[in-house]
Amino acid sequence: MLELIKKFCGVSGISGREDKVRELIISEIEGIADYEIDALGNLIVHKKGKKPAKNKVMVAAHMDEVGMIVTYISDDGTLKFSTVGGVDARVYLGRAVKVGENAVSGLIGVKPIHMLEKSEELDMPKADELYIDIGASSKEEAKSVVNLGDDVWFDSDIVTFGDGFLKGRALDDRVGCAVAVSMIKSELEYDMEFAFTVQEEIGTRGAATAAFGIAPDYAIVLETTTAADIPGVENEKRVCTLGEGAVVGFMDNGTIYDRELYKLAFRLGEENNIKVQTKTMVAGGNDARAIHKSGKGVRTIAVSLPCRYLHSPSCVIKLSDGECVRRLALLLGEEFCNA
Repeated sequence: MLELIKKFCGVSGISGREDKVRELIISEIEGIADYEIDALGNLIVHKKGKKPAKNKVMVAAHMDEVGMIVTYISDDGTLKFSTVGGVDARVYLGRAVKVGENAVSGLIGVKPIHMLEKSEELDMPKADELYIDIGASSKEEAKSVVNLGDDVWFDSDIVTFGDGFLKGRALDDRVGCAVAVSMIKSELEYDMEFAFTVQEEIGTRGAATAAFGIAPDYAIVLETTTAADIPGVENEKRVCTLGEGAVVGFMDNGTIYDRELYKLAFRLGEENNIKVQTKTMVAGGNDARAIHKSGKGVRTIAVSLPCRYLHSPSCVIKLSDGECVRRLALLLGEEFCNA
């Protein structure tokens, strides 16, 4: 899946601007499965298996990433912006970005430390105190290459390092998209539905529409989730660990997961030599929050990849965990189709 991940992370796709990601996914599945694009921009894919499924199963992964949007162009040519999705202001400082259709290079600036008052030195700048410097010297010059409402994304390369680790932006959730595409390319035992959703990062909006349209009996949400297995963090606050396999949670801030499906995931992992772990804190959320309460209700489980430094330009995953997610999702899908 490494080449798929690199390809999907190589294009921009903040919430509401997922077009390039969607086009890439279509290019990968063209001729392999039937698909349509709904009114909100979700890519809905039907993949025929060897036989019809007893139950309709939906596999979901979101295409969008966190980022920024241009809200104002200052007289000096710098850009003010608003956050799209949950981004900690600390990850902005000094970061390289790309802006708009022209992919204009810029960086996020802040008042230099030697200009700060003593009372300001310990204060963390707020997002609205930052700006994007694109090298323009006036508003007119800046307006010649960018517009209000332009999307802004982190300019960060995909890099492999260490023992099977991968660093890059938008791994949340282009990894999930790569897993879903690899499932579509495989020979499935049963017919399955796939939803590549939009606007997850700003409230799981696309998933609500996709689930309504598909009306599944079961859903598998492919995601990344916060791992805090880093120095200075101990016990339950580490949440989950890179290298320990797929993450199946019992509860997050949007969903209390189906207990039987939770137990099934761990049983399948044990029977098939797949590493499976849980989250040791109730935190975060994903498309499951919208899917599980869609229509008459959908039995839903999330299978996630542990990820350090989530929602930053330098997310870090371990590729072996991605293989665990893929294998577990395939097994769960077969179980649900014939339950």
